[in-house]
Amino acid sequence: MRRPPFLYIAAWSVAAFLTIPTLFLIPMSLSGGSTFQFPPPSWSFQWYRNLVVATEWREAVVVSLQVAAFATPMAVVIGTCAAFGLVRLGQRLRIVGTAALSAPLVIPNILIALAVYGTFLKLGLSGTLLGLVLGQTAPAIPFVLIAVLARLQGYDRSFTTAALSLGATPFTAFRTVTFPLILPGIVAGAVFAFVASFDELVIALLLQGPGNVTLPVQMFNAVVEAADPTISAASTVLVVVVSTVVFLVQFGWMRRNENRSGSAT
Repeated sequence: MRRPPFLYIAAWSVAAFLTIPTLFLIPMSLSGGSTFQFPPPSWSFQWYRNLVVATEWREAVVVSLQVAAFATPMAVVIGTCAAFGLVRLGQRLRIVGTAALSAPLVIPNILIALAVYGTFLKLGLSGTLLGLVLGQTAPAIPFVLIAVLARLQGYDRSFTTAALSLGATPFTAFRTVTFPLILPGIVAGAVFAFVASFDELVIALLLQGPGNVTLPVQMFNAVVEAADPTISAASTVLVVVVSTVVFLVQFGWMRRNENRSGSAT
């Protein structure tokens, strides 16, 4: 069935509305001026150089990568285990459990941040790298949970039953049958969890400490205190990196589906 042309027009209009403002970051990040200007008065890589050379920016990038690198595996393990538990519940309990574990997606981040800050302050974790990792793991879990749960709900358990009946141990059946089938969901959840953790501002703003300032917090401070044009360079790098990762994951899935279709025929 052919879709009406206005649907394509609407889709491209929304895409343009979301994308075009972001594209203005690129020329602004290449400005040779000392303030935010568009169009740039001249062209220079000075703000990219400052992003690498300036200690506060370089350390912020390192801290963000460290936090995301630790928070992502934790979110993957917790989200995947939760998905396996939920898929075995009855429909009503599964709906309630999924809604409860997905709450960080709909609850304002400031409420989560205040709750985490109050708890971690009593535990002595506020201002520490461990506190940042734990605090930013919670908002990342729902992305893994939803992605893996979607794969499990479409999974035919008869494959696992067949493997067990042929003499495979439960671990072997999981490793050779279940895991490959849910792997795309795990990868998708991990990608979104990494991005969510790396890009988190509100929780990181409350849990920051000396030497534990993340890149989003550094960008926020630069806007509030000095309007440093280095922000445009940092934003451009974030957009390019995230877009590249998402594109590569999507391209890999498309190639995998094409290979499966070719093998089936």
